[in-house]
Amino acid sequence: MTAPDGPLPDVWFTRDLPVLRAIARLVDGPEHGASPYLLGAVVPASGLPKAEVVAAAKALASAGYIEPLTNHAGDIVRITAISAEARRLAGLWPTPRGEWERLLEQLRVRAASAPTDVERQRWQALADAADAVGEDAGALLMQALVGGYVPRAR
Repeated sequence: MTAPDGPLPDVWFTRDLPVLRAIARLVDGPEHGASPYLLGAVVPASGLPKAEVVAAAKALASAGYIEPLTNHAGDIVRITAISAEARRLAGLWPTPRGEWERLLEQLRVRAASAPTDVERQRWQALADAADAVGEDAGALLMQALVGGYVPRAR
């Protein structure tokens, strides 16, 4: 139990994110088409109890991650869409940091599996240079690439 004056327990990783991912799978899956999804379908998809799914859906709606349909009592009954940020958080769309990590992984794999010593050294040099740039600057670079903006040389 949390002290009355202490912070509330974190529910993002234990409740809200699993529900968001379940909703994203339903909304994005081609087998479901573009229909609104009953909140009841999210319960088995998330693996969480209904009360937690309802609480998470309310939190996700208030944060703008999901577009809910409500009944006359104001209860969420269907989910019609998710936001672009929800797609990123659920892993459907790339994030700059995630893409930087994928690039580093690819460089390491190419260095390890290069057919010649010369190629291996070149790939390893590129991987070392990327590591030296660091993840913050690398994420900024990937943000420009993922977002479609590449600064022009002056």
